[in-house]
Order: sequence, then structure tokens, then C-alpha cells
Amino acid sequence: MSVLIRIPTPLRSLTNGQNEVREAGSSVREVLDNLTARFPGIGERLMDEKGELRRFINIYVNEEDIRFREGVRTTLKEGDEMSIIPAIAGGSR
Repeated sequence: MSVLIRIPTPLRSLTNGQNEVREAGSSVREVLDNLTARFPGIGERLMDEKGELRRFINIYVNEEDIRFREGVRTTLKEGDEMSIIPAIAGGSR
């Protein structure tokens, strides 16, 4: 089973410029682990040293924030779409 993953611009250099990739997995965690194995360097941008999703990384499955589901344990099914969205901060008032 594979899901479509939308890759944000800041991470595309790690996915050979691809803005979307397909990856296998039955949970968000499994997909992230497989993505990390396939694209070295992306894991450390998404997860901290404890293997937890970084605070400023948001992941949506079918446009629903996984924080309101089961986090990285959220189950996936064939045809699901996963978006990785880094939080944006800065600017002036």
C-alpha cells in the first residue's frame, strides 16, 4: 500500500526536487521511517533526536491534522494523501 506525500519546498532538495513522492506504510510513523530510509537527511529535518516529530512540523492526512487524530500512530489506507507542512514564523509588525 502506498500513499502520496506532498513535500514542502524547503525539503525538496532532499527528495531530488520532487514535490510529491509515493511511499509505503500503514501508519504515518511507518511512512516517515520509509521516507527517511529512501531520502537520507530528511529524517533529521522532520524528527528530533528522540525520534519524535519536531514541534514545528505539521503533518496532515487527507487535510486533517494528525495531532487531532493519533499523531504518528495515525493509520493510513491506500489512496490517502499526506502533507508535510513546516510552521512558518517571522516577519515584523
